[in-house]
Amino acid sequence: MHLHIKKGFLNYSVIKEKTFSKRLINWYTERKRDLPWRKTKDPYPVWLSEIILQQTRVDQGLPYWKRFMESFPTIQDLAEAPEEKVLRLWQGLGYYSRARNLHAAGKHIVYDLGGVFPPTYSEILKLRGVGPYTAAAIASICFDEPMPVVDGNVFRFASRYFGITDDISKGSSRKVFESILKNEISSKHPGTFNQAMMEFGATVCSPSPSCNDCLFQLDCYAYNKKEQKNLPVKTGKTRVRDRHFNYIVFKTGERFLLKERTEKDVWSGLFDFFLIEEQSNEESVLNGLKSELGLGKFAVGQITEPMIHILSHQKIHARFYEIKMEAHDSERVIQNSTLRSFSIEEVLNLPKPKLIVNYLQRIGIT
Repeated sequence: MHLHIKKGFLNYSVIKEKTFSKRLINWYTERKRDLPWRKTKDPYPVWLSEIILQQTRVDQGLPYWKRFMESFPTIQDLAEAPEEKVLRLWQGLGYYSRARNLHAAGKHIVYDLGGVFPPTYSEILKLRGVGPYTAAAIASICFDEPMPVVDGNVFRFASRYFGITDDISKGSSRKVFESILKNEISSKHPGTFNQAMMEFGATVCSPSPSCNDCLFQLDCYAYNKKEQKNLPVKTGKTRVRDRHFNYIVFKTGERFLLKERTEKDVWSGLFDFFLIEEQSNEESVLNGLKSELGLGKFAVGQITEPMIHILSHQKIHARFYEIKMEAHDSERVIQNSTLRSFSIEEVLNLPKPKLIVNYLQRIGIT
């Protein structure tokens, strides 16, 4: 059954019997990418892959998944690990709340649930950091519960094929997609169906779709109506906030002063340098540094050109000011701030934002 959905009401036009699921699963069986978490129904590696792949491409996330599985082969290993080690392994992936939620959920499973992963969609949904998409993926793949997944790839593929014109930037639209896909999902192989939907959206029905290679071409609403570029409908736009970070890199010999970010902001739990956040010139920044830390004269070394770091809702303009100090001056700075002294080796092992990693690489510390 082929559906053309217009803002809340269904216009049914029968094309053929319910073969969509069967055709999709056959395609997936023949064409799926060889990914390690697809070779098991153990919920731990599947859960780990789903958390890593939130906001992350497969080619970028795969090495992280492998490192996590090597470092924490079981949920028990993850639960017993210090948070700093978890964040260090996550370094470079961004959206660090995913790592903290993963760690917290692992502890909950081990210490509160006896090490047994929740076996149903409703129970999985209660885990920290797990939303409807992730819960449906794990429940269907690992426990054969027929709950359809809806992520960006599925929104795109389903909206084009079925002709769904509900605005996906609105939360209410998810229920429309879920309702339609519940009629299509395979009751015998729900996990395979869900993975096939995601795979097809990622590889064939991509933002620039390969319509000539699509087995659903003849009965695809968007292809027949030339609507590929207009679907899915998304009117909401994300506002990007500009921020100006002036990092003060205090250095004494081969030691650096860094602090842990504890405020409710980006990179909480990671380490960076002393920060003055304001859009101003060099003189203003250095004067602010004197007043904040009660410093007298100090020697300013290299000042970098602005570095741009893009986050989902923020664009960070960062400059790094290198301040070389004697040991007694360094101690005074530590007393007047939350900074701590670290050797180069210790700095390399700290969990840090990618922006800080990029700066260290620029000055030859890797």
